[in-house]
Amino acid sequence: MREMLNEETKPRSLTHTCLLSQFSSSLCGLFIALIILTASSLTHAQKQQKSASARKATTAAASVKAKTSTVTVKSIIVKSAPQAVVWFDEVRRGVTGDSGQFEITKVSPGRHTVRVRAAGFAERTVSLLPAQRGIVAAPLTRATDEAELAFQSAEDARERATSDEARGASAELYRRALRLRPRFPAAHVGLARVLFDSNDYEAALVEVDEARKDRPAHAEASAVEGRILRATSQNDEAVAAYKRAIREARGFQPEAYTGLGIVYEERGEYEEAAKAFLKAVAQLSDTEPVLYELLGRTYERLEKYKEAVAAYEKYLQLAPNGKLAPAIESVIEQLRKQAAEQNAPPLN
Repeated sequence: MREMLNEETKPRSLTHTCLLSQFSSSLCGLFIALIILTASSLTHAQKQQKSASARKATTAAASVKAKTSTVTVKSIIVKSAPQAVVWFDEVRRGVTGDSGQFEITKVSPGRHTVRVRAAGFAERTVSLLPAQRGIVAAPLTRATDEAELAFQSAEDARERATSDEARGASAELYRRALRLRPRFPAAHVGLARVLFDSNDYEAALVEVDEARKDRPAHAEASAVEGRILRATSQNDEAVAAYKRAIREARGFQPEAYTGLGIVYEERGEYEEAAKAFLKAVAQLSDTEPVLYELLGRTYERLEKYKEAVAAYEKYLQLAPNGKLAPAIESVIEQLRKQAAEQNAPPLN
């Protein structure tokens, strides 16, 4: 907030009074000199006060800047095999290019993990030190484990599957991996996901339980369980599963935050939904534009039109040709008008 000080000290009648009498001229001159001296002193004091205020403001700004700099985020560049899938803190971020490099921006302070997988290679996980940034080397070696190779094929098939037949083929590959390596939590979770996509919720829950037998605190398994429970209208149990996933992941579980937001939205708890979606947005660093559509929709229901417009505009910025773009473009202009009306000053 900007403050303005406007002082006017103009003794308009003083000179006129002096001209009324020769007798009072010397006294008047002395009086004027006294006023000038006083004004000069006041001006000097005001300058000192302004200078002190400026110094305080500069110090405060420097303090804020220093505090901000302590949480400044930096990027890392993962260097590995070409066309390798990269996970950051168990969240898939993307694929390395032909150069074998992939940049992850907005890395917050603290410890993190990078996991890399490429077809035909053994998976590699690298733990980052709190201050480690820049290039992170994750060289891969050729895989010879048949269970690992079957698992990789299953993952690739699941991500490409668009039909029940393709999902069934993916499920068989996961089962082959599990026959080769019975204690394989990641394969159980992958199979749970493909069974969920096939609407076989009961079998999917069995795989979640199997994953926990070898890894009791499995955040991804808990997040998948939350999705299954929500799909079967067990919303209280779904919320509990999502919250457990967040605890198991020590706070970093965007899939669980997204699921929580959807459950809260369905319940009409829009404030809580917005908080959950914002958490997911922050953790995914703009890699999932659909979250902004969910957030914008929630703000609409809260009648926070300015925030809804900002969320929708961010979606369009990240995914101008996304499948939701036409619908968003059709409503955003009306929301802008509603936001303007909402922020307009009241008429007297």
